[in-house]
Amino acid sequence: MALRHLSVKALLFFGLCLVGRRGFASAPELREPPKKIAIIGGGIGGTAAAFFLRQEFGPAVKIEVFEAGTVGGRLATENIGGYEYETGGSIIHPLNLHMKHFVDRLGLSPRADVSSKLAIFDGKELTFEESDWFIVNVIRMLWRYGFNFIRMHMWVEGILDKFMRIYQYQQFGYSFSSVEKLLHAMGGDGFLSLVNQTLEETMLAEGFSQVFLNDVVTPVTRVNYGQSVRINGFVGAIALAGADSGLWAVDGGNKMVCSGLLYHSKAELIPARVTAISMKTRPSKTGSAANFYEVNYVGESGAAHSTYDIVVVATPLHQGMSDINFSGFSPPIPTHFPGRFHQTVATLVHGLLNVSYLGTTVKPEDFYVSDVLTLDNKACEIHSLSSLNPVKIPKGYSRSAASQQKVWKIFSPQPLSQKNLQEIFLSWDSVSERRWLAYPSYSPPHRRTPPFILHDRLYYLNAVEWAASAMEMSAISARNLALLAHHRWYEQTAKIDQEDLHTRLRGEL
Repeated sequence: MALRHLSVKALLFFGLCLVGRRGFASAPELREPPKKIAIIGGGIGGTAAAFFLRQEFGPAVKIEVFEAGTVGGRLATENIGGYEYETGGSIIHPLNLHMKHFVDRLGLSPRADVSSKLAIFDGKELTFEESDWFIVNVIRMLWRYGFNFIRMHMWVEGILDKFMRIYQYQQFGYSFSSVEKLLHAMGGDGFLSLVNQTLEETMLAEGFSQVFLNDVVTPVTRVNYGQSVRINGFVGAIALAGADSGLWAVDGGNKMVCSGLLYHSKAELIPARVTAISMKTRPSKTGSAANFYEVNYVGESGAAHSTYDIVVVATPLHQGMSDINFSGFSPPIPTHFPGRFHQTVATLVHGLLNVSYLGTTVKPEDFYVSDVLTLDNKACEIHSLSSLNPVKIPKGYSRSAASQQKVWKIFSPQPLSQKNLQEIFLSWDSVSERRWLAYPSYSPPHRRTPPFILHDRLYYLNAVEWAASAMEMSAISARNLALLAHHRWYEQTAKIDQEDLHTRLRGEL
């Protein structure tokens, strides 16, 4: 990447770190700020929303975060043998500027890096095994796929360069009223086309070979989203970026970002399940009617309700994910939007790997592969097999060979049977299973995403997941909705849905 681009990204990150309570948004009108804001969901999206809403509306507003489960949501860990291991979102891209800003602001640290080694499995044998020598890997890829691999990195790099524009827009206080307008501001019609066609269609049109898609791209989409290359092109590009170098995680677990944001925002956590949101009207001090939102919830003390000026829904409004009833709205707001979430089963096994399951003749004491991706065929009953490192790396820790017991994480579409476990492992002393509805089903691509704005001051953060589900996408959506709520509250329409921002702001940095 050109040095000029690197310097711009460094300035963007520096600008994000310097953003004050309202960033670069213009001063608000004389209208009083909201008194109470509710956020439904305590995952990365909800806690980031609390952080950014505090920046926008200042210290006086009361922010309450409803979370029925554990703060962190789909960022979670599990204790095995006295160590914590990631079971949810596990990697962060080096260009995820919001996540980098959070870690810096909260005084957290990146996790110590541990060497890794990749292989690809077709259900019978390893079709590719990464060499310790970089030049050997390059020659193998060139021999098998020509310049497809290099061109793929260039293609993803081009998409990331456009993706980075959102940080500049948000740094200057601009927001967008829909997912489509946000995507268009970043990448124009090209990004909208990516969302509306499959990754396979997109890459074939770009000149990539079908063999390359089957052998290299598909294993990446399977490990990151549990789906094939028939996911939409935008989320496919996000998946391929997730196979890049320089990926990192938070020391102590990625969920620490969520608890840190919640604490830093001075929001109050309400451990309760929200059951309904309704619109109410009451007289204001001026004599005119004022609308507000009543949130009904069930906590440890039973059913209760409270009223708010602004509500942000930061949990998926889809079948199997939540059951919030919306009443008193015209037009009506559905409890569930179209589309379903894709199930991925994460199985953590502390055991001894059976290397012969992978069709290799390498002795276990010489087998150091840490991440096994799989092809999309009937012989592969799993999506991936990876050895895990603890979220807190002990001093002197290094990755061990397959001859030693360690924690393995298996992603699969269905729960593993006893027979599956016996095939993959020689022995084990613990098995834990978590069935995740971790991300939307992206095949076929959805032509229309849910709205950011459900009602006047009622917002839906997770609408962005139907473009792509990732920690950084949730953080971007949280920042966007905080700005959007601020501008709509103070009627600053000049900061919403502006066109051609890239050209207009090009000379500002």
